[in-house]
Amino acid sequence: MTLFEGTENYIATRELSTAVNAAIHLQKPLLIKGEPGTGKTLLAYEVAHSLQKPLYTWHVKSTTTAQQGLYEYDAVSRLRDSQLGDARVGDLAAYIKRGKLWEAFESEEQAVLLIDEIDKADIEFPNDLLQELDRMEFYCYELRQTISARHRPVVIITSNNEKELPDAFLRRCFFHYIRFPDRETMQQIVQVHFPRLAQELMTQALSVFYNVRDVKALKKKPSTSELIDWIRLLLVAGITPDDLTDLEALKELPPYIGALLKNEQDTDLLTALRSRGRPY
Repeated sequence: MTLFEGTENYIATRELSTAVNAAIHLQKPLLIKGEPGTGKTLLAYEVAHSLQKPLYTWHVKSTTTAQQGLYEYDAVSRLRDSQLGDARVGDLAAYIKRGKLWEAFESEEQAVLLIDEIDKADIEFPNDLLQELDRMEFYCYELRQTISARHRPVVIITSNNEKELPDAFLRRCFFHYIRFPDRETMQQIVQVHFPRLAQELMTQALSVFYNVRDVKALKKKPSTSELIDWIRLLLVAGITPDDLTDLEALKELPPYIGALLKNEQDTDLLTALRSRGRPY
């Protein structure tokens, strides 16, 4: 069995790689939680790339229903076509829109199925998928046909912890929490995005970034993706390591702070701390 160990574009810790491979071996959905911006969604793309498998993505919204992942029957279009005398009305399959689960189930080879941000939907949404994810099949009433997976897909489910997920659903998953990267791991992540970044600038940028994250009472701590955006802006502006070091003496906020902090409360908090001569 081919094992997932990360890719050239995705730095996976040993714990994360172990979780992915354990879920695949157990044939259970992998439930991924972690702070926003820690690469939960990207993981599915990189697993598919690493294992050379097709990827099907189902991005969940607040209005998403479990049925949409299976299929939708367009009764309105069929009624309209029957009134117009369209010959297709006798073919029910023409009015069935296949969902992402159906597509993954019918894949010619084992696929990776991403169910992204499952906690955005109604609380009953996970329970409505229990049988389909457990048995890897569902029944299409219109076609009077059971749709079974040709190959059991690798299912990766992400959650931002906005809602508690039902126990019955959790029992069917292998769980992993992506912890925020330590400085060594973060340096590897940054190097993937900026392979030519000077070590001195990286060291100073990471120092400022982690100092900002360490400020207590921040409403939203900056994430990995926001760090990448910030460093990109530093490079475009020609910011040097000395520029960042001088912030301590000048009692100024880091340049392009809007890439790291996303609300006025956190910006005001850092401004107040710097005016008192305290570090970020």
